[in-house]
Amino acid sequence: MPRPLFCLFVLLFVPEVTHPMPDFDSLWDYTQPADTETRFRALLPEVEDNPSAHAQLLTQIARAQGLQGKSQEAHATLDEAEGIIASIADDPARAVAHVRLLLERGRAHNGTPRPYDANDERATRARPFFMQAWEAARAAGEDGYAVDAAHMLAIVASPDSAQTWNYRALAVAEQSQQPHARRWLGSLHNNIGWTHFDLAEYPQALDQFERALSVRRRQGDETAIRIARWSVAKALRFLDRTTEALSIQRALLQAYQDDGESDAYVFEEMAECLLAMGQPQQAKQYFGLAYQALSRDAWFVDNQPDRLERLRELSREE
Repeated sequence: MPRPLFCLFVLLFVPEVTHPMPDFDSLWDYTQPADTETRFRALLPEVEDNPSAHAQLLTQIARAQGLQGKSQEAHATLDEAEGIIASIADDPARAVAHVRLLLERGRAHNGTPRPYDANDERATRARPFFMQAWEAARAAGEDGYAVDAAHMLAIVASPDSAQTWNYRALAVAEQSQQPHARRWLGSLHNNIGWTHFDLAEYPQALDQFERALSVRRRQGDETAIRIARWSVAKALRFLDRTTEALSIQRALLQAYQDDGESDAYVFEEMAECLLAMGQPQQAKQYFGLAYQALSRDAWFVDNQPDRLERLRELSREE
């Protein structure tokens, strides 16, 4: 008996089985890179049949390793990802994996955040990878990764030239309809604000911090909101609007206390405000609290020694 035509149709048009990529990016906790690496590694068996997803997941494992100071391991993981990407040259999904490889190779070279140094060889090694990532992301229409690359190019640039890349990243994010790019707006306003701040351009810094706060409030992330409010207050202090600055810091202090927490940078800014207002004795308590906390922060000790010494001196009893 002849096979019905509809059966032939079904046999000829069996849909291709696909392997969707797990949303591993949502598992990131940048404050706990070791735990993040563990979560990412647990997902590796799920992406073995999806080369692009496998390579992308490896790039994020490498980033987690880099945040733990494991530079050699990070580069080895990226070498593995690069081998997978080379094997899928004809796969359209290769473009995103390639961009992410370039971004993380650059970050692995650049290492942990630190003050700008014109003679820093790590930044010099990282810069070409970020530039390649920018160009590749733009060519692929991947606005979010283009913004990421531009913001990294700003980080490894001198403060006066960083703004070119900061504003370039902001333009892409503002013009894009891609959620991945739009999510960068708060961070970009924050970064632009701090670059203005480092250049002693305090009115421009305040404007950007207020823009960042507006974005953060729309996004609803309480931690990011508090950071944005703190930044606004610091800019106000440098604009001699100290009473307003102290009011914001007091409110932040209360919010942390209500949560059973504290923040060393709030202590520091409260102390600076009180000192500027001619209240050195009241300031001393907060300088002491800031010093106690920040002297245990390895990054702060290594990168802000003069600032730490100031806290120590101003917290001392006469």
